[in-house]
Amino acid sequence: MVFLYTLGIRLYLILVRIASPFNPKAKQWVDGRKNLFSRLEAAIGTGNRIAWFHCASLGEFEQGRPVIEEFKQQYPDIKILVTFFSPSGYEVRKNYAGADFIFYLPIDTWRNARKFVRLVNPEVVFFVKYEFWYFMLNRLKQEGIKTYLISAIFRPDQLFFKRYGLWYRHMLRCFTHFFVQNHQSEQLLLSIGFSNVTISGDTRFDRVSQIATQAKDIQAIGTFKNGEMTIVAGSTWPKDEELLANWFKGCSTNIKMVIAPHEIGEEHIQRIVQLFEGVPTVRFTQAVQSDLANARLLILDTIGKLSSAYRYGEVAYIGGGFGTGIHNTLEAATWGKPVVFGPRYQKFKEAFDLIAGGGGFSVKSQEELSDTLNSLITTPELLKHGAQFAREYVDMKRGATGRILDAIKVN
Repeated sequence: MVFLYTLGIRLYLILVRIASPFNPKAKQWVDGRKNLFSRLEAAIGTGNRIAWFHCASLGEFEQGRPVIEEFKQQYPDIKILVTFFSPSGYEVRKNYAGADFIFYLPIDTWRNARKFVRLVNPEVVFFVKYEFWYFMLNRLKQEGIKTYLISAIFRPDQLFFKRYGLWYRHMLRCFTHFFVQNHQSEQLLLSIGFSNVTISGDTRFDRVSQIATQAKDIQAIGTFKNGEMTIVAGSTWPKDEELLANWFKGCSTNIKMVIAPHEIGEEHIQRIVQLFEGVPTVRFTQAVQSDLANARLLILDTIGKLSSAYRYGEVAYIGGGFGTGIHNTLEAATWGKPVVFGPRYQKFKEAFDLIAGGGGFSVKSQEELSDTLNSLITTPELLKHGAQFAREYVDMKRGATGRILDAIKVN
């Protein structure tokens, strides 16, 4: 299995390098790892105490961020290293002030893992939610470095829990402790012999609550809303936008919509404009005061505004559910907004919980989307109940950060 794993890593590296001249993200992935060890060594130097946090991408970073910041408060003398696997995380957060060092994770080979761990020499390591790198985890284990998996969630269909999953379970043995989101994850780990597990909850609830308390008014969105009922659609993909456009153009109720697409390239923005042809539309980056109040559609063609934008809507639509999976429902729920999303939400426990409590609504078709949105905007009782449940659900689930750090003591 080690041979096949190494072969897979090598093939992945070759494919990314081949794609890099033509694919911007692949190019960032490759370029970001050039001279990685020399840059890392120059930045870290010697004599520093290091806590290392690894995040696959931006979503995992936001999930781990409350732990990073609280850890820094409790241990101000320890430097924080954050690594990313994906450019989607690194490029957005490479200047994050809460970390002392931010780098890409090197490709997982035996040689790279040995060099990286010896160079960084972390006192403690946190992997956020997932990412199981065989050589890196084994090196940390061999060096006796405490390694924690936080906000972890496990599912029965994962390879760890199959009869042929012995090799994959070996990676789990490298973790000092698992801080999991739910009872099912705890039971799955117990079923294969791991008792070093604590149900701590999901640190994303702490993060979205933190975002809400720190959010600033976005004057342009307030001017656009102008006191009218508004749908805020976040992290949308083409299929989401097609369905939303079809509903919006045929909606008899006088409402407004904010769309924050997942991709904000010019070609994609123009596609949205075309989908909503005939609807008075304004782009956030090009808006002038006189246009905002009269527009019916506002396109957020920028990043960093979505989590605060949800506050201006009565209902939130969360994109991705007609593709690989929904994006973050909690960013909207923390503002007390009922959330609507597509059918692919199975990896997210909060989606099930929100649906069960009346704060979330999954739709599978144009007809279901239209019926659901129409019901929410025309039935005050339904809207009020959904909003109340969403807010109370997030409030109830906070506290994972404290539970994790209370259980971890660094000398």
